[in-house]
Amino acid sequence: MNRLKRQRLMRKGRKRYSGPIPGDRVHMDVCKIAPRLYQYTAIDDRSRCQVIGLFRSRSAKSTLAFLDQLVEEMPVSIQRIQTDRGQEFFAYAVQDRLRSWSIKFRPIPPRSPHLNAKVERVQRTALDEFWPTVNIMDPELEVRLAEWQHFYNWERPHDSLSGLAPIDRLCDRTTLAPTGEEIAATYDQDRELILPRDYWPSSG
Repeated sequence: MNRLKRQRLMRKGRKRYSGPIPGDRVHMDVCKIAPRLYQYTAIDDRSRCQVIGLFRSRSAKSTLAFLDQLVEEMPVSIQRIQTDRGQEFFAYAVQDRLRSWSIKFRPIPPRSPHLNAKVERVQRTALDEFWPTVNIMDPELEVRLAEWQHFYNWERPHDSLSGLAPIDRLCDRTTLAPTGEEIAATYDQDRELILPRDYWPSSG
């Protein structure tokens, strides 16, 4: 017998959460594109500005290289980085690098992938809009990806931003974002311990 379809419940007035200021929380994740080809993605919670990098492995070494790229290309200073429970993020070298930069490491709790939905959505956007238009064997692939990142941040309208591009949302709040020096002045390294992968996070 055919089963009756369950009515889908919709929340009224659903509103996506955004951080208070640019750089307050940056979501980061890794997506496999092809064998030995991984896309690292980071997106600012407030402005939706993103940084993308391509690497041959999902590893601590690749994560460190992407962090260098992220700090260089993200237009604001970063206070927190949020990730899933991937072991490449929990490597001692990765956490130590964040501590040296006064950036708080905030992995999401176990069994809560919805908390990383922003970065997963932007990865899906790349899979739908960018990757079908390129050849993964193209020697200029990283250049094409950088061009698409610029388009995404500067020109592409976003429904979640009322039709604005991320750079427009960023400019709206840039003056409220603290500088790297201000972030370092309030950062307490004694409270930012190296976390094991099986720890249970607290708020903050």
